[in-house]
Amino acid sequence: MRVPKWLNRNVTGLTITSFCADVGYEMVTAVLPGFLNTIGVAAAALGWIEGAADALASFVKLGAGWYSDRIGHRKGIVAFGYFLSGTALALFALAVSWPLVLAGRMIAWFGKGIRGPLRDAMLAESVDAETRGRAFGLHRAGDTMGAVLGPLIGVALLGMLPAPMPDAPFRGVFLFSLVPGIVAVASILILVRETRRPPDRHLRLWISVRNLPKPYLRFLTGVGLFGAGDFSHTLLVLGAAQLLEPHLGMVRAAQAGALLYVVRNGLYAAASFPVGLVADRMDKQRLLAAGYVAGALTSFAVAVVFAWNISGPVWLALLFGAAGVYIAMEDALEGAIPADLVPLESRGTAYGLMGSVNGVGDLVASVLVGTLWTAVSPAAGFIAAGILMASGAVLVLWNRSRL
Repeated sequence: MRVPKWLNRNVTGLTITSFCADVGYEMVTAVLPGFLNTIGVAAAALGWIEGAADALASFVKLGAGWYSDRIGHRKGIVAFGYFLSGTALALFALAVSWPLVLAGRMIAWFGKGIRGPLRDAMLAESVDAETRGRAFGLHRAGDTMGAVLGPLIGVALLGMLPAPMPDAPFRGVFLFSLVPGIVAVASILILVRETRRPPDRHLRLWISVRNLPKPYLRFLTGVGLFGAGDFSHTLLVLGAAQLLEPHLGMVRAAQAGALLYVVRNGLYAAASFPVGLVADRMDKQRLLAAGYVAGALTSFAVAVVFAWNISGPVWLALLFGAAGVYIAMEDALEGAIPADLVPLESRGTAYGLMGSVNGVGDLVASVLVGTLWTAVSPAAGFIAAGILMASGAVLVLWNRSRL
């Protein structure tokens, strides 16, 4: 069978790297809400932890993207970012309250911040424009297959590891996450090649941002508004664990929440490549707006689940599956669209700016939902998030009509 031209060494290597990285990251993410519940950390604290880490990542994304344009290469920075994000979460094994969880998350998200935009720029530069959607779709599918396997490993380890104290198995999972994290670093160093460009030592950050094409900057306004409602799905896992705890007990509810997260990631992985394939054949921004609408509807459905205290496994699985589909549309398309709007020499800056916009949005969303959850009700937080998501979809379509 002939291998498609777009499925080259870099696309394959970056997909494998992201797969390994997500095995480690999602292994931790799936069990973290249960761990925090075990040591008595509230939902509001989780929202602030997620938001603070996202804020740090947002500040470094733009600088990392611009700097890679300035020096003419990206691979070394990407590998260093994968090292930080693949090792820092093991610090959770030492945590007795939220401060060390926050520290580990901040270090890991600093790594994600410097690697994410540069990795997307490298991926965009590795394929032709007409196959960019499927390259990003395959990458997100591979990335998310790691997010399916990671929680399964985390849940299995929770059941296998000795539990002299309720929090002991969780700490073992955090330490084990080092293995796939280190493999991810080795993968990018060995498999991915980069053609370096001549450095531009006179390139200035704010001039680079100011010179980005106006259609791209308008597009980012819709992305940012949607992002202000795009809450961390760790909050979904926490909510499922709390709804199920009266029926299953603390540890089994945490395991069930992690398995539901696997459902979310499975649908994410299954939908990513088809979304990319369709995106190569139609208007990407309109398809992204449809994904944003799906996100808003999912958020409203979460509010209903909490308002009516629905804990049936089928309903929860449908909810997590819907979350996976809209995230697949969001990630694959937000990755592919900038390269259609921005010239090659500015793509690091463009992807970095998008990362910063999304990071600020993630901060707002996580803090908004987590705070309303604690101060008012979970339903209030998710209704507010859904309204912002729907507004982002409208703005993307309106900006698209102005092209």
